[in-house]
Amino acid sequence: MNQEKLLVETIIQGLQEKKGHDIVEVDLRNLAGAICEYMIICQGNNPTQVSSLADSVWDMVNTKLKEKPLSVDGQHNAQWIGMDYGTVLVHIFMPEMRQFYRLENLWADAKITQIPDIY
Repeated sequence: MNQEKLLVETIIQGLQEKKGHDIVEVDLRNLAGAICEYMIICQGNNPTQVSSLADSVWDMVNTKLKEKPLSVDGQHNAQWIGMDYGTVLVHIFMPEMRQFYRLENLWADAKITQIPDIY
């Protein structure tokens, strides 16, 4: 398994650990001009859960792969937290923010995989 795919799976585990829902994996590798190889999109029910999801991803990736994000934005209000792992971007939204930005639709030509909720 390549390093990016292992990172994606670890991120998804971190999101599932804290009951993130409506997780989507967007594979951008075959799109010219894409800003990363993968994008993981998820949502939490409230700002506390959104923060917990970001913390869980950070902890899981750091523990399993010894990697830290290049940057994390949005932690102050926790409506939308973005985590940049270079080749993988993670977006954790409140439902209304996700509906407003609809990132999945921006990359409609990409391969989009819905990850089943595990709770």
